[in-house]
Amino acid sequence: MSRLSLTVTVLAMSAALAGCAHKAPKELPPEPGTPIGQESSSSDMTNAAVPGSQADFVASVASDTIYFDTDQYNVDSADGATLQSQAQWLARYPDKRITVEGHADERGTRDYNIALGERRANAAKNYLVSLGVAAARIGTVSYGKERPVALGSDEASWARNRRAVTVTIQ
Repeated sequence: MSRLSLTVTVLAMSAALAGCAHKAPKELPPEPGTPIGQESSSSDMTNAAVPGSQADFVASVASDTIYFDTDQYNVDSADGATLQSQAQWLARYPDKRITVEGHADERGTRDYNIALGERRANAAKNYLVSLGVAAARIGTVSYGKERPVALGSDEASWARNRRAVTVTIQ
Protein backbone atom coordinates (compact mmCIF):
# COMPACT_ATOMS: atom_id res chain seq x y z
CA MET A 1 0.00 0.00 0.00
CA SER A 2 2.85 2.43 0.71
CA ARG A 3 4.25 1.91 -2.77
CA LEU A 4 0.89 2.84 -4.29
CA SER A 5 0.58 5.96 -2.14
CA LEU A 6 4.16 6.98 -3.06
CA THR A 7 3.37 6.60 -6.76
CA VAL A 8 0.17 8.63 -6.41
CA THR A 9 2.04 11.34 -4.49
CA VAL A 10 4.78 11.57 -7.13
CA LEU A 11 2.21 11.77 -9.93
CA ALA A 12 0.23 14.44 -8.09
CA MET A 13 3.37 16.55 -7.52
CA SER A 14 4.40 16.18 -11.16
CA ALA A 15 0.98 17.36 -12.32
CA ALA A 16 1.11 20.31 -9.90
CA LEU A 17 4.56 21.37 -11.13
CA ALA A 18 3.51 21.09 -14.77
CA GLY A 19 0.56 23.37 -14.05
CA CYS A 20 2.95 26.00 -12.60
CA ALA A 21 4.90 26.41 -15.81
CA HIS A 22 4.27 29.73 -17.54
CA LYS A 23 5.18 31.34 -20.80
CA ALA A 24 7.77 34.10 -21.01
CA PRO A 25 6.24 37.55 -21.44
CA LYS A 26 6.12 38.98 -24.95
CA GLU A 27 7.80 42.16 -23.78
CA LEU A 28 10.11 42.66 -20.82
CA PRO A 29 9.53 45.54 -18.42
CA PRO A 30 11.79 48.60 -18.73
CA GLU A 31 15.14 48.73 -16.95
CA PRO A 32 14.93 50.12 -13.41
CA GLY A 33 15.28 53.89 -13.39
CA THR A 34 14.00 54.34 -16.97
CA PRO A 35 11.46 57.20 -17.11
CA ILE A 36 7.98 56.04 -18.07
CA GLY A 37 7.32 56.47 -21.77
CA GLN A 38 11.03 56.50 -22.65
CA GLU A 39 11.64 52.78 -22.74
CA SER A 40 13.98 51.64 -25.48
CA SER A 41 13.69 48.35 -27.26
CA SER A 42 16.46 45.82 -26.97
CA SER A 43 17.31 46.30 -30.66
CA ASP A 44 17.96 50.01 -30.00
CA MET A 45 20.36 49.16 -27.19
CA THR A 46 22.38 46.66 -29.22
CA ASN A 47 22.88 49.12 -32.09
CA ALA A 48 23.92 52.05 -29.90
CA ALA A 49 27.62 52.33 -29.16
CA VAL A 50 28.60 53.67 -25.77
CA PRO A 51 30.56 56.90 -26.32
CA GLY A 52 34.27 56.26 -25.87
CA SER A 53 33.96 52.47 -26.26
CA GLN A 54 35.70 50.25 -28.80
CA ALA A 55 32.39 49.97 -30.69
CA ASP A 56 32.15 53.78 -30.81
CA PHE A 57 35.77 53.96 -31.98
CA VAL A 58 35.17 51.48 -34.81
CA ALA A 59 31.94 53.23 -35.84
CA SER A 60 33.50 56.71 -35.75
CA VAL A 61 36.88 56.30 -37.49
CA ALA A 62 37.70 55.46 -41.09
CA SER A 63 39.07 52.10 -39.91
CA ASP A 64 40.74 50.60 -36.87
CA THR A 65 43.25 48.87 -39.19
CA ILE A 66 46.01 50.01 -41.53
CA TYR A 67 47.75 47.72 -44.01
CA PHE A 68 51.35 47.34 -45.16
CA ASP A 69 53.19 46.04 -48.19
CA THR A 70 55.37 42.93 -47.97
CA ASP A 71 58.30 43.42 -45.56
CA GLN A 72 57.35 47.10 -45.10
CA TYR A 73 56.37 49.19 -42.12
CA ASN A 74 56.04 52.66 -43.63
CA VAL A 75 52.74 54.56 -43.30
CA ASP A 76 51.45 55.60 -46.74
CA SER A 77 48.94 58.37 -47.52
CA ALA A 78 45.87 56.11 -47.27
CA ASP A 79 47.06 54.83 -43.89
CA GLY A 80 47.78 58.42 -42.86
CA ALA A 81 44.15 59.39 -43.52
CA THR A 82 42.97 56.45 -41.41
CA LEU A 83 45.32 57.40 -38.57
CA GLN A 84 44.18 61.04 -38.87
CA SER A 85 40.58 59.96 -38.20
CA GLN A 86 41.80 57.90 -35.23
CA ALA A 87 43.68 60.92 -33.85
CA GLN A 88 40.54 63.05 -34.15
CA TRP A 89 38.53 60.47 -32.19
CA LEU A 90 41.27 60.32 -29.54
CA ALA A 91 41.16 64.13 -29.27
CA ARG A 92 37.46 63.85 -28.35
CA TYR A 93 38.28 61.33 -25.61
CA PRO A 94 41.50 62.58 -23.98
CA ASP A 95 41.34 60.02 -21.15
CA LYS A 96 41.20 57.00 -23.49
CA ARG A 97 44.30 54.90 -24.03
CA ILE A 98 44.95 52.62 -26.98
CA THR A 99 47.12 49.70 -27.93
CA VAL A 100 48.40 49.36 -31.46
CA GLU A 101 48.80 45.68 -32.42
CA GLY A 102 51.36 44.86 -35.11
CA HIS A 103 50.81 41.81 -37.32
CA ALA A 104 52.58 40.04 -40.18
CA ASP A 105 51.68 37.38 -42.72
CA GLU A 106 52.72 33.75 -42.34
CA ARG A 107 55.86 33.98 -44.42
CA GLY A 108 59.18 34.32 -42.63
CA THR A 109 60.38 33.08 -39.28
CA ARG A 110 58.53 33.71 -36.05
CA ASP A 111 61.28 36.02 -34.76
CA TYR A 112 61.38 38.01 -38.00
CA ASN A 113 57.60 38.48 -38.00
CA ILE A 114 57.53 39.51 -34.33
CA ALA A 115 60.15 42.19 -35.09
CA LEU A 116 58.27 43.31 -38.22
CA GLY A 117 54.98 43.50 -36.31
CA GLU A 118 56.71 45.62 -33.68
CA ARG A 119 58.04 48.01 -36.34
CA ARG A 120 54.54 48.28 -37.84
CA ALA A 121 52.93 49.01 -34.46
CA ASN A 122 55.60 51.60 -33.68
CA ALA A 123 55.18 53.24 -37.11
CA ALA A 124 51.45 53.69 -36.44
CA LYS A 125 52.16 54.94 -32.91
CA ASN A 126 54.75 57.44 -34.13
CA TYR A 127 52.35 58.74 -36.77
CA LEU A 128 49.62 59.24 -34.16
CA VAL A 129 52.13 61.04 -31.92
CA SER A 130 53.05 63.31 -34.84
CA LEU A 131 49.34 64.18 -35.07
CA GLY A 132 49.27 65.31 -31.43
CA VAL A 133 48.28 62.18 -29.53
CA ALA A 134 50.36 61.85 -26.35
CA ALA A 135 52.81 58.95 -26.56
CA ALA A 136 51.92 57.96 -23.00
CA ARG A 137 48.38 57.10 -24.19
CA ILE A 138 49.61 54.59 -26.79
CA GLY A 139 50.95 51.13 -26.08
CA THR A 140 52.21 48.69 -28.69
CA VAL A 141 52.33 44.93 -28.98
CA SER A 142 53.48 42.63 -31.76
CA TYR A 143 51.76 39.37 -32.55
CA GLY A 144 53.83 38.65 -35.65
CA LYS A 145 52.13 35.89 -37.61
CA GLU A 146 50.40 34.39 -34.56
CA ARG A 147 46.96 36.03 -34.99
CA PRO A 148 45.99 36.00 -38.66
CA VAL A 149 42.61 37.44 -39.64
CA ALA A 150 42.67 35.65 -42.98
CA LEU A 151 43.56 31.97 -43.14
CA GLY A 152 45.15 31.05 -46.43
CA SER A 153 48.45 30.88 -48.22
CA ASP A 154 47.74 33.31 -51.04
CA GLU A 155 48.45 36.98 -51.71
CA ALA A 156 44.95 38.13 -50.73
CA SER A 157 45.23 36.48 -47.30
CA TRP A 158 48.78 37.70 -46.76
CA ALA A 159 47.74 41.28 -47.63
CA ARG A 160 44.95 41.22 -45.01
CA ASN A 161 47.33 39.89 -42.35
CA ARG A 162 50.04 42.57 -42.85
CA ARG A 163 48.42 45.14 -40.58
CA ALA A 164 48.38 47.31 -37.48
CA VAL A 165 45.14 47.36 -35.47
CA THR A 166 44.21 50.06 -32.96
CA VAL A 167 42.30 48.83 -29.90
CA THR A 168 40.94 51.07 -27.15
CA ILE A 169 41.62 50.21 -23.52
CA GLN A 170 40.60 51.59 -20.13
